[in-house]
Order: sequence, then structure tokens, then C-alpha cells
Amino acid sequence: MNESEQKQVAATAKTGGDAGSEKASFGKSKRKDAQKKQKVSKAEQKARSLVTEKVRETGKTETSRRRRVTQRAAEKAKVPVVTAEETESIEAIKLTDLDQHDYSEAEYNEMLAMYEETISDIKEGEIVQGTVLGVTRDDIIVDVGFKSEGIIPIHEFTPPIEVKVGDPIEVYLEAIEDQHGQLILSKQKADFLRVWDNIREAHEAGELVRGKLVRRIKGGMVVDLFGVDAFLPGSQIALRQVPNFDDLIGEIMELKIIKLNKNRRNIVVSRRVVLEEEREHLRQKLIKEIEVNQVREGTVKNITDFGVFIDLGGVDGLLHITDMSWGRVSHPSEMVNLGDKINVKILDFDKDTGRISLGLKQLTPYPWENIEEKYPIGKKVDGRVVSLTDYGAFVELEKGIEGLIHISEMSWTQHVKHPSKLMNVGDKIEAVVLSVDKDNEKISLGIKQMEPDPWETMDQKYPAGARVSGKVRNLTTFGAFIELEEGIDGLVHISDMSWTKRIQHPSEVMKKSDEVEVVVLRVDKDNRRISLGFKQLEEDPWPQLSKNYAVGAEALGQIIRILDRGVIVELPGGVEGFVPTNQLGKQDLEKPSDSFDIGDELPLQVIEFDQQARKIVLSVDAYYRKRERAELEQYLAKHDNRGGSTMADAAGGEALKTEDEPEPVEAGSEQPTPEPQEPEQPVEEKPVEEKPSEGDTEDTDKTE
Repeated sequence: MNESEQKQVAATAKTGGDAGSEKASFGKSKRKDAQKKQKVSKAEQKARSLVTEKVRETGKTETSRRRRVTQRAAEKAKVPVVTAEETESIEAIKLTDLDQHDYSEAEYNEMLAMYEETISDIKEGEIVQGTVLGVTRDDIIVDVGFKSEGIIPIHEFTPPIEVKVGDPIEVYLEAIEDQHGQLILSKQKADFLRVWDNIREAHEAGELVRGKLVRRIKGGMVVDLFGVDAFLPGSQIALRQVPNFDDLIGEIMELKIIKLNKNRRNIVVSRRVVLEEEREHLRQKLIKEIEVNQVREGTVKNITDFGVFIDLGGVDGLLHITDMSWGRVSHPSEMVNLGDKINVKILDFDKDTGRISLGLKQLTPYPWENIEEKYPIGKKVDGRVVSLTDYGAFVELEKGIEGLIHISEMSWTQHVKHPSKLMNVGDKIEAVVLSVDKDNEKISLGIKQMEPDPWETMDQKYPAGARVSGKVRNLTTFGAFIELEEGIDGLVHISDMSWTKRIQHPSEVMKKSDEVEVVVLRVDKDNRRISLGFKQLEEDPWPQLSKNYAVGAEALGQIIRILDRGVIVELPGGVEGFVPTNQLGKQDLEKPSDSFDIGDELPLQVIEFDQQARKIVLSVDAYYRKRERAELEQYLAKHDNRGGSTMADAAGGEALKTEDEPEPVEAGSEQPTPEPQEPEQPVEEKPVEEKPSEGDTEDTDKTE
């Protein structure tokens, strides 16, 4: 079978038919046969034109092999095309005929050698030279002289991408082909291998390398180092935290390689190590030169609430907030900013710890020199309120000079609980210099001294004996404070609230905020006190009581208070009296509460009356000495004996004397009165006037 017959059979095989089906197809209409013939003719013409063109291209390089190929191509063109009718005579084709070679073994080997010459001798794991065939949005297509081209992702090229078609390029051949038969190339690995030796030598020698910060990634920056990417961690960029990494893009820095891994192509560099070495070098140099009282220039490195850290050139010093200005500084940022260059004075230097204390205000004159001459006592000065505290207000008189207006020096009469009631920070005020302490840098000021002292004429305004009205402002255990006018209070002592009753607390007589009338007792201008009286609104009843309750007088009293040493009873007329425990009719009675209750009524006889001390002492025993025994028994039954013996028991059964059997007395003598045991001083006696505390009066100036 010749070559044309083989091609015809192959075409028939592609249509999916066999010998029997081909014969059946030849029996179709003449129109279809003509179309098939026309198609075959076009294919033949195209084949002939390709062959002719190929011959023309290779005509200039004639070889014996080319001449043979050309001759055979011409002979094939002369072979007549088998028509559809002629194929009907073909009954069968041997498969062995399809395997017959058109070329001899020598020709085949020659063609194979020619093909191998067109393929570069490349190996995996090497850097090869290639040519850029195309540039797309995502890839770079490179021809390295192999049967297929390689594709390199565009992200392996350092921006800006300036690669053009036709540019030569060195790439690293990772694999001859992948699962798709594609070359696997890498630009980054090629760049890495080219500079690896330089990077390794710099790392081993500890040399510095220059790199450019190209972009930011998670955790740090990417640095272009000899054309390859290196990683600069964020913690290694500077000595202190960098607020914004993007500001560093494009900068060229001297770096030190701190870690290498060739297999992973991992290079880690550090800028911080370089800065630390430079700082240590400068520090050692500065330590040898620095001395106390030197003035040096530094850079503001960090600002805190308590001061500023100044970089003196390798060594940091602290400029405390108190050493920044002679005046008041709320925060260091009021005077300096980060990065400012300022001159400071070395105040102290500890060589062991390396701590340096700096001062800024020490570069200016001391403002407290000749302060007594500038601010003599009594001088009126102007100032600005710079601070308020619970105890007063600080006023700036000039830069570095402040005075204190104590809360007690703010008003003659008002109850100033806090300076903010009268002034605010920033207010300009006028004050009087009260005292100057240069050693402690203190000036005392006062604003109430700008007006006359109302206490100088207080005794004229409130003479003794005058009746005045006021409002109960505060109650204490020792009395009540009455506001006579704004800022002027007087004290009604608890002993001046009632003539006849022992007042335990002022609330028994008056309540807070009540409007009351009182009598002025005395005015103490030196101590700024006004004593008032409430009971003085009425006449003293004790002269009359001395007649009603003379010794021996009898009265019925009601128990209003029970004490350990006796009971307090209320007598007719509202006056109170005291009955000692040993005068209650029960001998050896230890506690009156064992036999008596509040509200019990007792028959009593006066055994002592002290008008000056406002005291009446009474006795049950004295009352029943002149009574029948039956009356005493009735009294004792009413107050059952829960402890102690009775008066009758003490008498040993002796009958009580009656009026019918009076005890004989000598003529001319008076009937003796049984002398009672001296009673203990009752707790209700007038307390000693005590000085009120600030918590009781809410105002120290008012109570004193």
C-alpha cells in the first residue's frame, strides 16, 4: 500500500466507519459524492501549498537530507488522489502496513539529533538564562529553550514591574515539568541564590547591610536586600515602638542580619541591634564626659505625667515636672513636645546606676530672691487663681511665685465650705499679703482683709441683754447654734435652755431650722463668740421655789428618770428634784430599777434646797418617819421588795412615832430635823461649757 492509500484509510478510520460501511456509503447520490471530492481537493491544495512554502524557506540551506525530503514531497504531490468510487475496490488493509516507516533508521537518527540540538541542556535546581515572551496581569511568560515555556507569577518581581517582552532574564528551574507538562520557574529563588553568598558572609562577619523598606506586612516590613526580600520585624525597627509603619516605606536603613535559613529562603534583619550598638558606643563616650552642673543639649524622647525623658546622645536623663519651671506646670506637654531639642542642666549623675537628673528651671534666675522686699506684709497684690483645694486657693502672683489663701481667710462671716463657692480657677483676684516664708517658699494671702472686720463692732450691734431672733442652724450635744444674720452665729448652751429641767439634748427644746427668740448674754470679740440664752426669756423661778420647797416641805413627785444612784422626779410647778437611792424607803437597795419604774409617784419631803446650784434633794424615808406604820407597809407593798430590806426592818420592830405620842423635846429647843445623807451630785447638774469642735458646728470660725 502506497502513502496515499494509507492516508485515505486513516481518514476513513477517523469517521468511525469500517470496510462494509464504506461500501454502503458509496451508493449514495451523485451530489454527495461530488461534495466529498471537492473537499478532498481543497485539502490536497492546502497540503501542496504548505509543502511549497516550506521548500522555499529551506531552499537556502540545501543538504542531502533536505534534497531527499524535498524530492519525496514532490513525488507525493504527483500521486493521484483516490476518489470515492475507487475506494470501493479496496477490500482490506493490513495493520502492519500502517507501521511501515517512510524513513530509514539512519534518517530517523539524523532527524532526532537535529531536534535535540534545538533544546537547551538544562537541569533542575540550576539558574538558567531565559527570554521574556509575554507579560500579563498575573504572570510573566519565559522561554528557556525547552520544548515548553515557563510561567512565573508576577508577585515574584519587585515593584515597579519594568519587565518587557524580549528582555533577557535569569530564572531558577525548580522542575522540568509539573502535572500539566509545564516548566516550573522562580525569579525570587534565582535572585536569592545570586546574593546568598554575600548575605551569608555579611551575617557571619556581623557586617551591616543597606536595605530599602518596600512594603508593610503582618508583623513588620519587607526589606529589599541585594534584590531579595528580607523580613524586618516590627519590634526590631527602632528602640521604641513605631506608631505607623507606613511612614517608613521607601527609607534606606543600615541593618544587621540576625537570622538565615537557606532552604526556606528566610532572611531576618534588625535595625534595633544597630541602634543599640550605636547608643552603647555614645553612652560610654558620654559617661566619660558628663559632669554635674553641665548644660547639654538633648532631644525630648518621651513625655509622661511625672516628667520628660531627654536623650543626651546615647544616654537618657529624666527632667522631672518639678524641675521644668519655677511656676506651676500641670503636665509636661505644656512646655515641650516630642522631638524638641532643648538645653538642660545636669543636676545629679549616679555612675553606678547610670541615672541622670536634669533641670530646666535652673537655667533661669531664682524668683524667691528678695521676696520680702517685693511682697511686704500688708501689701495689696493682684494674682490669678491656679488651683483650688479643700483648705484654700493658690494664687499665682508672678511666674514661679504663688501664695495661698486659706479658707479661713476668705470671709469674716460666711461659712465657706470650699473655695469654689467664692472663686474659680483662672479668676483674677486682689488679696492682702499676710506673711512671707522665704525658706519654705510660702506666701499667705487673705481676701477678707480687703473689708473691715464686722466683729470690731459686734458688741455694739448685739449688746448684752438684747432680745434677738434667729434660725436654729445646727444642734450639738452641748447646745444649739442660732444664726443671727448671714455669717454670724451665737451659741445657746444646754444649761441656758431651761430654769427647772435638766436638758439632756437641745432637741428636747428646739428643732433644726426653727425660728426662735433668744437673749444675748455676752459677746467675745477676741474669740469671735456670742453667747445666747433661751431660759432668760422668762424670770428666774428659783426665788419663789425656795419658798415652796423649803427644807421639810412635803410634795408628791413622779419618777421621770431612773439612775444608779437615785431617781429624778418632777414636782408640781415643773421643777425637778433628786431622790438618792438610800432615801427611797428601802435599805440596802442597790438598783432603784429593781423596785421602781418611770411614772411611779412617790411621797417626798424636802431635805435639801440649794438655790445657787439649782438643786432640790428629797427623801421618802423622811416623809414616812412621821407616818403610821400601815402607810409605810402600804408603800412597801406597792413597791415590792425585789432586793434590800425595808426601813421598818432597820428599826428592829420599834413602832413609829405618831402625832399623838410625840418625842419629848427640851423647852426652848426646836424639833430636830433628820439630817439626810449628803446625796451624790446628780448627773443633771450644769455641764462645764466646752469648746465645740469643727464637726459639731460645721464652721470653726463661728464656734470659736
